[in-house]
Amino acid sequence: MYLEFDQMPAQARIWVYQSERKFTATEKAWIEDRLRQFCVNWNTHGAMMPTSFTIKFDQVIILSVDESQLGASGCSIDSSVRTLREIEQKLGVNLLDQGKVGFLEEGDSLIVNSVFKVKESVQNGILNQDTLVLNPMVREKKDLKDNWLMSAKDTWLNKYFRN
Repeated sequence: MYLEFDQMPAQARIWVYQSERKFTATEKAWIEDRLRQFCVNWNTHGAMMPTSFTIKFDQVIILSVDESQLGASGCSIDSSVRTLREIEQKLGVNLLDQGKVGFLEEGDSLIVNSVFKVKESVQNGILNQDTLVLNPMVREKKDLKDNWLMSAKDTWLNKYFRN
């Protein structure tokens, strides 16, 4: 059962998927259509779950499930991954690789890099201790407000700023 993202409860579970590039307006419209279609039918063991999604920074997909009545099963999570793979293949993007770091540049433009390029970004001054970084450990919708964007110095990236 699809709900608008702002209607999802604060404790709804979320999964965050980062693309290394922004989606075009056409791609974003297709993704929204595809995810809405998926959410309408997303169920666990035949029972419909309140579900939603949002797209942030034109390149981050956030899926959400209200598990207060019924938890998402492994099969239902697998079906969401299949949908994300379909998006990856159609658009030629990488969403499922979790080895990425997303951070905001001046002007709130999101950069998503491989974790292997973090040191280079620090050395080039693109990423500093005050840069806002997407926290991949968020688990609930309320975390998007309180714990999603953090200063790099408050994350595991702090090791790159020590003298």
